[in-house]
Amino acid sequence: MPSTPNFQKYNIAVVVPCYRVEREIQSVLHGIPKYIKHIIVVDDASPDSTSAVVAAAAKKDNRILLIRHESNQGVGGAMVTGFRKALELGAQIVVKVDGDGQMDTSHMPEMIAPLIHGQADYTKGNRFRDFQSLQQMPLIRRIGNMGLGFLSKAATGYWNLFDPTNGFVAIRSDVLSQLPLKRIDKSYYFETSMLANLYLLGAVVKDVPMPARYRSEVSNMLIHRILFQFPPRLFRTLVKRIVLKNFIYDFTMGSVYVLVGTPLFLFGLIFGIVKWIQYASLNIPAPTGTVMLPTLSVLLGIQLLLAAIENDLRSVPKEPLSPPLA
Repeated sequence: MPSTPNFQKYNIAVVVPCYRVEREIQSVLHGIPKYIKHIIVVDDASPDSTSAVVAAAAKKDNRILLIRHESNQGVGGAMVTGFRKALELGAQIVVKVDGDGQMDTSHMPEMIAPLIHGQADYTKGNRFRDFQSLQQMPLIRRIGNMGLGFLSKAATGYWNLFDPTNGFVAIRSDVLSQLPLKRIDKSYYFETSMLANLYLLGAVVKDVPMPARYRSEVSNMLIHRILFQFPPRLFRTLVKRIVLKNFIYDFTMGSVYVLVGTPLFLFGLIFGIVKWIQYASLNIPAPTGTVMLPTLSVLLGIQLLLAAIENDLRSVPKEPLSPPLA
């Protein structure tokens, strides 16, 4: 087991995206450990007094830097602004802490240590390992997170993550500097967008078990956003990843499975439905060959696609891009 690093010797920055958190932001800033060199607070055009509270805190703590957006850009837009400022300040590691108080900053060492030791390029909190704290999570949120988490795994390729939508994250700056920040989604799809881009780099992502805290704060994420906005985006992310991974950046047996299995499955399915409708309307049985052709095509297509999925499960990045920090 690697020894606990001396966090004080590293240039670590925290980015805090803020929107309507005037009641919680002061306690969040107060809870950020002393070894953090920079606290970058991005006020995403919050209509309340969030900026005033942060500005008052900055007078007492010179680590706090307040950046204000003229118009609301979403949590992803706030994070991109914070990421750019952290890179300007020469941070070696950047941690995201939401301004609503849901993240327990006492677990920050567990997020940062794997990055310092070169065990991972990106770490994420995992709320589903602590069963006691999980019971405190609202039921609808628990069900939604688990379903959304599975879809996010498929879309991003990080099948090893159990809580891919968790917003408590940390990243090495040498990896962050390689990300196309202009392409990072500015909305609540930010976390998934980050993972999708990290996968294409081959970055290693590590789960860090920790409890989530649910207090009196009101989430700005609405249910209709999850139901109607996320699934189409996840599907586009999945298709983009499959195309880039299998046919642009590399070509493996997994590429062959997808290339052959997809048209076979679609041909068998469409041809079978068309012929079934045709012979059903004529009220006569379909010939054996007409039945067997789509059946075999569908079965073979499914087998090849299952092989492609198995190959994808084994393709999760395992070698970190970042060496240990000196």
